[in-house]
Formats: sequence, C-alpha cells, structure tokens
Amino acid sequence: MSNQKGSFIFTSESVTEGHPDKICDKISDSILDDFIAQDKYSRVALETMVTTGLVAVAGEVTSNGTVNYQDIIRNVIKEIGYDDSAIGFDYKSCGIITAVGKQSSDISMGVGREKEEDQGAGDQGLMFGYATSETDDFMPAPIYYAHKLTKRLADVRKAGILDFIRPDGKSQVSVRYINGEPDKITSIVISTQHTDSISQESLKEAVISEIIDKTIPAELIDKDTKFFINPTGRFVIGGPNGDTGLTGRKIIVDTYGGMGRHGGGAFSGKDPSKVDRSGSYMARFIAKNIVGSGIAKKCEVQIAYAIGIAEPVSVMTDTFGTGIHSDDIISAAISRVFSLKPYNMLKALDLLRPIYAKTSNYGHFGRFDDDFTWEKLVKIQELKKAALDLSKVKTFV
Repeated sequence: MSNQKGSFIFTSESVTEGHPDKICDKISDSILDDFIAQDKYSRVALETMVTTGLVAVAGEVTSNGTVNYQDIIRNVIKEIGYDDSAIGFDYKSCGIITAVGKQSSDISMGVGREKEEDQGAGDQGLMFGYATSETDDFMPAPIYYAHKLTKRLADVRKAGILDFIRPDGKSQVSVRYINGEPDKITSIVISTQHTDSISQESLKEAVISEIIDKTIPAELIDKDTKFFINPTGRFVIGGPNGDTGLTGRKIIVDTYGGMGRHGGGAFSGKDPSKVDRSGSYMARFIAKNIVGSGIAKKCEVQIAYAIGIAEPVSVMTDTFGTGIHSDDIISAAISRVFSLKPYNMLKALDLLRPIYAKTSNYGHFGRFDDDFTWEKLVKIQELKKAALDLSKVKTFV
C-alpha cells in the first residue's frame, strides 16, 4: 500500500474457523501435518470442498507416511464445533470422498537436485510479505482487529459464555487513517451464526458487550462508530449447510487484509517446499525484521521464482518512503542477510514440522506463537549493520 497522505478509510475482514472455506483450510492443513509428522519430506498438495452433508478431498501426495483421512476430517469438524446434526452439518453424519493421487513425476524431477541446497522451487510464482509499525504485531490495524473479533467469537462460543452462537461467522473492520496512521474505527460488522431461539436485539447486545467491548480499545471507538450486527437480521442456516467451502479461497484474510499486495497463491494444503507458502513466510519474516529494526515504518517484499530453479528470479523491496535508507540499500542488505533458496528458507524458518493446522485460522501472520518462526525478530542487528555498511559506499551489488 502506498504511503498515502490525507484522510481515508481502509476495511479488512476476517472469518471464523466455522466458515465453510476455513473448515476446508483446516482439513487440508491437518492432513498435511499428519503426513509431515511421519515423513518431513512429504510432498503434499491437497484441496478440500465442503457442502451440505459432504466433504471431498482431492490432490497429490508423495510420502512415506500414511494417514486415515476419515479420522482426521471428522476430528477437525468436531473440534471446530459442528457436533450436532441440528446445525445442519456435523462430523458424525457427513459423507467423505477422497481422490488423492501422486505428485507429477515431471514436477518432482524439476524440483529435486543431487545437493539438497540446490533444491528448485516447486512452482513458478510471486509472493509478497508486508509489515507495518502501526500495531504491536506489525500488522495493518484493520485485519489485526478483524482477526481479534472472530477469535473472540470462537472463544466465547467454545467457553459457553454465549451459548447461542454457532461456528460460522465473519467480522469486518473499517479504520480511518490520517496521514498514513490509524486514527479511529468508523464501523464494525459482525455476522454470527446463532440458534433460532435468540432474538436479534439480545444477540446484538451480547455481541457488543462480550465481543466488541472486550476486544477493541475504547480510544478507537467514538459516538460516530457504526455497529452492524447480523445486518440481514437472521443467520441460523450457516456453515456448509449454507455455503459451499473450498481450500484457498480466503487468501486476503490469511495475509494482510488487502493492505499490501498478494501474489495469488494460497497456503493451506501445501507442504513448505511449495514457495507459495515458504516464500510468503520468508517475505513476511524479512519485512517484519526490516520494520522491527527501525529501518522503515512500512515494508513490502516481493519474491518471484521459476519452477525448478533455486535462486529467485527477482526480489523487490518497497518501504513507501518511510525508510531511513534508500530501497536499493535495503534490498542489498536483504541479499546479504537472507538466502532465498527454497532449501535455505526451509532451514532458516524450520518449516519441516507439523505446525500448519493452527495457521489455517485467524491469519498466518501477526501471531504470537513459538511455532510461527517467520514472526520472530531475530535479524534486526544483522540488517542494521548491513544497511549501514552499504550506505557508506557509493556502489554496491
């Protein structure tokens, strides 16, 4: 996003783990985790679809591990909260279809190398990472608060605090910026699936008091902030009974809420040899450490690959005019500090672990979790030194 001046409003959305698309993401990533737990070099690319009474999983897997698809799928659905047929979809009665083959030998030949460090990218593509100093987790404010609202929705449901809430839900947060900095929240939209017995008035009061008031800082809300709670007036039919879900259909929710660009590749269901996933994680790692170091207030990093080739075909850095060094110097510092070969990214971020099911909801970035290694601020001093050293010379490579 450009370093826009003046006043503007930016909006981002989040969805709960019971949203049909997110059910699919979690199923795909849970199966991936099971394979990686048995064989960390598993090659996995899985897509899930859910609809009324049915789950379908298709894709390609090459692994020394074996998984029980039925058990994993039903356990995920149960854990999310679809445990009663009265909701319209539940883990006991849903049908399950699997159509999983092996990875193409042509792709395998292109990616594999005699030396591990020369491993090629699993596909062509472009990935973006973004970071901003406007929140404590270096995420844009609209998606930061949208995720907090949907996570709170799930938490109060599972804890029984609001026992009329069902698993499907969404949030949307609009933030007014003044000279590029967040000032106030102008509107909040929350739509939550609910039991038939709760009135609209009671639901609205409960959502404001238990979700919004306990999530959003009071100083960001004023008398002009608009609340839209279940604006259609009724949300009893939801989840896969209301909408078909697919893996990889919430890529903006998964990343930066539309703030910053997106290369188009989804994450869930893909093992980390796929640069759609590992490249995006590394780009976030770089951008966050740039901002965390104080070198810039905002940073976007683009990495692009050709299939089967280890080195990226391009690396681009944009600090939107907020850097204390030029973008050229910062880009050169990145090249000194980070290796962007797929094998080296896997090693640097320790990605060959079964950590992916928990990434599938409430964003892949801006999460305080030790397993989210791409969120760690561990390259600050190296970046500062590299940028300072480069700033002292007239030319650099």
